[in-house]
Amino acid sequence: MPDFDDIAGRLPPAPAYWVAFSGGLDSRVLLELLARDRARLPGPLGAVHIDHGLQADSARWDEHCRRVCERLGIDYAGLRVDAAPAAGQSPEAAAREARYRALREWLPGGAVLLTAQHRDDQAETLLLQLLRGAGPKGLAGMPARAPFGAGLLLRPLLEVPRQALRAWALERGLDWIEDPSNADTRYDRNYLRHRVLPVLAQRWPAAARTLARAAAQQAEQAGLAQALAAIDLRDCRAAGADRLSVARLEALPEPRRSNLLRRWVAERGLPPPPRRVLARVTPELLRCRADAIPCVHWPGAELRRFRDHLYLSAPLPPPPAGVRLEWRPAGSLELPAAGGVLEARAVAGRGLDAARFGEVLEIRFRRGGERLRPAGRGHRHALKKLLQEAGVPAWERVRLPLVYAAGELVAVPGLWVAEGCQAGPGQPGLALEWSRLAGLGLARGGVA
Repeated sequence: MPDFDDIAGRLPPAPAYWVAFSGGLDSRVLLELLARDRARLPGPLGAVHIDHGLQADSARWDEHCRRVCERLGIDYAGLRVDAAPAAGQSPEAAAREARYRALREWLPGGAVLLTAQHRDDQAETLLLQLLRGAGPKGLAGMPARAPFGAGLLLRPLLEVPRQALRAWALERGLDWIEDPSNADTRYDRNYLRHRVLPVLAQRWPAAARTLARAAAQQAEQAGLAQALAAIDLRDCRAAGADRLSVARLEALPEPRRSNLLRRWVAERGLPPPPRRVLARVTPELLRCRADAIPCVHWPGAELRRFRDHLYLSAPLPPPPAGVRLEWRPAGSLELPAAGGVLEARAVAGRGLDAARFGEVLEIRFRRGGERLRPAGRGHRHALKKLLQEAGVPAWERVRLPLVYAAGELVAVPGLWVAEGCQAGPGQPGLALEWSRLAGLGLARGGVA
């Protein structure tokens, strides 16, 4: 039987330790172990229970968990969540997401959350991910340690088999809750637990241990892939901007290119692209006509090419055609229809002349035919041509706010001020900035 005695001694320093306590066998053992050795913990120990409201006895379970904590003399927190599944979502996934979301939002800053998943849980997770066609990251299963909300998530029992936990609990006469839904084989994990893994264990007695070891090996491979993606992303990212060089991407082998793109998407907090989408990147984005402006999209994200770079974003709102807004240029102005924030900053000797234009301005968007003479230039030019010269992608041009005064175009935020409208040396000015240009590395330090 594995030695449980050093779990408390292996935990990192933290201001508090909270066990995710369902009241079931596994979390009951983990709580007992830590309560027994609480003197070795640098911070106080507590338990947090999630009531999903899915079982008729859920209130009674909450009370049971509370009484256990009272007997052990530790703090108790009870949280209730709405775990009703959305359309097309499995009850398992809905409950898991609701549980972790509630815990993530609740966990105090710097605290450690301890969950009681064990070796058999890890084996089940690996099989589930394998059947879903997951890659190394998914096949790595559950990490033993991960950032979580404002704190840290630890799974100290991942190398311990379920049978050892049960034997330890029975030997000490512990009481725990038996959730009847755990026996319902309509749920995928329960089907694997009760129907599949026992059959595998008859032929291969060490199946759970072997599968858990395979998950650990996949975690190593996933870590190496992430490290390589970070290197490739650094080399392919344009200086000072979150866009990727097409030429440098094409120089990479296809697997490294896909690995890099997954990392880029994850960094931006967007949904991961399916393999079928990644397969479209090379023919549709990297090897398209030089004058094309293609887009590859999937739910929650869009990948575009303009000239020699790829751009990534959440789905863009429709262009704000015909919108006109009165604006008193102070602070920030959110423009949801354009997907960005317009900001005015007080400066001296540059930007828009604050004395002339500091009261009321008008915000419009492109309709075509606009002309502008940027400060320092000798002639007026078509705004379309100016934006092309500045390298502003076509989809951004129609979302770029234009600043008017008395019916005249006086500034394009982040790019230009019209000749004769700029602040003189030492005079108060307004630096106008547009967040979407800054995100592309195109804003010129707020010259407008």
